[in-house]
Order: sequence, then C-alpha cells, then structure tokens
Amino acid sequence: METVTISPKFQVVIPKEVRTSMKLSPGQKVQVIAYGQRIELIPERDLKEMRGFLKGINTDLNREVDRL
Repeated sequence: METVTISPKFQVVIPKEVRTSMKLSPGQKVQVIAYGQRIELIPERDLKEMRGFLKGINTDLNREVDRL
C-alpha cells in the first residue's frame, strides 16, 4: 500500500508503481467515487480496451421461479 500527500491545491500524485501496474497515462481520465471514509479512483477505458474483459466470468446464477 502506498501513501500520498494532498497538496495545498488538493492534488495528489499517483505513485509510479501504481501508474505502471494500472497502465495509466498522462491526461487519462479517472472517475472519483466516495464510499463513506474511502476514496476510489477508477480509470476510464476505451471500449476497444474493454473487449473480452468478462471472458471466463461465471454466468451461473439462481433465478426466481417466475423469471425462468
């Protein structure tokens, strides 16, 4: 886990190890979501990059009887 410092302008620098592992690039947009006392940054991806990201997902689920 990395620690960052908030600047006087409320900016943070994403550590290089995280940028590299997440394949982030300068100018890329991220979504900011607040969950209680936690902040999450979710990178936006092109649809082309998203192709196949659900491959292998388990699609078995129990449905209600009236939904079959």
